[in-house]
Amino acid sequence: MKFFIKTLCLILIATNISLAQTDGKLDKIVKKNYEVLDVNIKKITEKEVEYSFPNEDLVTSLDLSKVAKITFKSGRTQEFTVTEQAQYSESPEKKSYTFTPVKPNTIAVLLVPFLNTENQRSSAEMAKIVQNDIYNRLMDKTSNIFPLQVQDIRTTNSLLKKSGIDYTVIDEIPIEDLSNILGVDHVLACKVNYTMSVTSGTYVIGDDDFFSTISEEDKTFAYTIYFDVYKKNVKVYSKTRQPFFNMQDSWIDSVNYLLKRSPIYTR
Repeated sequence: MKFFIKTLCLILIATNISLAQTDGKLDKIVKKNYEVLDVNIKKITEKEVEYSFPNEDLVTSLDLSKVAKITFKSGRTQEFTVTEQAQYSESPEKKSYTFTPVKPNTIAVLLVPFLNTENQRSSAEMAKIVQNDIYNRLMDKTSNIFPLQVQDIRTTNSLLKKSGIDYTVIDEIPIEDLSNILGVDHVLACKVNYTMSVTSGTYVIGDDDFFSTISEEDKTFAYTIYFDVYKKNVKVYSKTRQPFFNMQDSWIDSVNYLLKRSPIYTR
């Protein structure tokens, strides 16, 4: 019996020694400048490796472009070649924005891209004019959109500007990001595309002795309005409309038509 107990104790001691030796192992990072770091690796991303030194809680990060090889505790090694580093450097970085706490039952009216589809030019002035038109219509009908509150247009544009977002790129930004940037749970996104045609004419007024020549230009506009409403990052309304008339301000009636029929208004 004594022999059995002694044998069991020896086995336990040997096991503890083995575990202690395993626990004492460290990951080895070999840098390109031949510096070797004995550390505990926490995480490896596409850009960097995060690690801490033995008996330290502080986590340090190192750019993978400076790493030649990593030998893990398990004995597995990973080398970082020039090709891999090029792939890491070429991978696009996600744009980081400053997010605002989302306030329930709030809606923001985004800047409205106003694009001439023939020359692909967008108007900064018209982007704000259409945005203001929609905003003012909502403010005039606050009782019809209750319990929604409209975010002040200055606040909306200020937060967008701080995040580097303007009318030229706003329709490329995910709605989830826009909602978090503005701190709202409802977003109204509108876009206006148009083409313009010009017809010239000359008219003669008077008789043979007294007459005058008048030249006129007749401009016609063909609009397409895209109108989307998002609630908690989900598109709940999406319509496209072309005005019946082809005057310069014909977009106004179509925007108003779509707005009144959107789920923003309570009936």
